[in-house]
Amino acid sequence: VLGLRRRAARVTMAQQGTPVDMSKLSPAEKDAMMQQVFANATTEMEYRVELFNKMVSSCHEKCIDKKYKDGDLNVGENSCVDRCTSKYWQCVGIVGQMLGAADAAAAQSGR
Repeated sequence: VLGLRRRAARVTMAQQGTPVDMSKLSPAEKDAMMQQVFANATTEMEYRVELFNKMVSSCHEKCIDKKYKDGDLNVGENSCVDRCTSKYWQCVGIVGQMLGAADAAAAQSGR
């Protein structure tokens, strides 16, 4: 039981960003940590795909004429899409900074 508690504490420390010496971990602990890393990466990738799809949908709705006259974007549509995607990524960056600052403040107050 004590070994399981230590293993859980080490994996929890790694999840919270505390550096963990991998050479001191048992194979089961390393496996648990790698599974968590892959789960986090999968979640991040799903988030990025959803974000991209929302941006494409939003900018397409806003900028592209509903009647497709040409196979290519015209100058106005092209510049609208360029501005729309730029603003979308700026907003995502601002929200990310705000969430990062909130997480850092919460982590600091929790210490």
